[in-house]
Amino acid sequence: MAGSDRIVVLNQPAHGVPASEYAAELRSRLPSYHVQLPRTEGETRETIGTARVVTGMHMDEELLARAEDLELFAGGSAGVGHLPLDAFRERGVAVTNASGVHGPNIAEQVVGWLLGFARRLDEGWRRERTNTWQHFRGGEFQGSTVTVVGMGAIGEAVVERLDGFGVETIGARYSPGKGGPTDEVVGFTDEEAFQGALSRSEYVVVAAPLTDETRGLVGDGELSAMPTDAVLVNVGRGPIVDTGALVDAIRGNKLGGAALDVTDPEPLPADHPLWEFDNVRITPHNAGSTPKYWERLADILVENVERIEDGRTDDLRNQVVVPDGE
Repeated sequence: MAGSDRIVVLNQPAHGVPASEYAAELRSRLPSYHVQLPRTEGETRETIGTARVVTGMHMDEELLARAEDLELFAGGSAGVGHLPLDAFRERGVAVTNASGVHGPNIAEQVVGWLLGFARRLDEGWRRERTNTWQHFRGGEFQGSTVTVVGMGAIGEAVVERLDGFGVETIGARYSPGKGGPTDEVVGFTDEEAFQGALSRSEYVVVAAPLTDETRGLVGDGELSAMPTDAVLVNVGRGPIVDTGALVDAIRGNKLGGAALDVTDPEPLPADHPLWEFDNVRITPHNAGSTPKYWERLADILVENVERIEDGRTDDLRNQVVVPDGE
């Protein structure tokens, strides 16, 4: 990098994994670059001034103002709503996100939950805890219909892993004209089409980002449209599902169960009624955890560093902000 070969990794862990592992991954794959991991706020303010690339989970406007040579901020999360995107754009800084990094591991958790509900493994675990050797009736996943809400990287990864299970798949997305890898695609803003898909589904997987269109998307009407033995899985964002309506549906036996990696509110209070139900599985926003997180994030950054060297700051992988003037 002429003038600056600095890549600054902000000391911000992801899913409990320290950023030092990310810095080590980048050093091994970009040996000609000076990859720095400042440990204190003072060190960060000092080193960021000459950095051409900064990568981390978040970066505020105060820190951005110090980054005089910055060309790229490589975000470490798929969501970018917490970033000052307009400020990056005005300062001529490109921004990328981590879309796709979570796909394999989140999809694996979804499939695990679906199979667990289908085969009633929770009942098996209950009998195991009481040393009870007694048969129970299991279900079967094959022949089911699964609606996946959101056809981004995570939704597509879920559908990919469902291939081979002998299930029908319906994709629900904002722009159904874009199609998708599912057997059928509907628009979730088309209430009749969306609820019609839900009414035919034994399993509904929410894998969409939180937007104005998806906030409260799954409410009383949608839950009522689902069969009473259907299962709702949410790995998108908590506010996409109306929590009060979900509690009412579970409590009233209007839904077969739910599996939630995200909730509203979050963290979920210890006294929240969702903890009380035997047919609700909850993990603490943990589906994104994977030992390959930094490795996959490095894949994106290494590719984009090469593109920056070629002067292609308006053609980056996972780009969400194109600098003004590009």
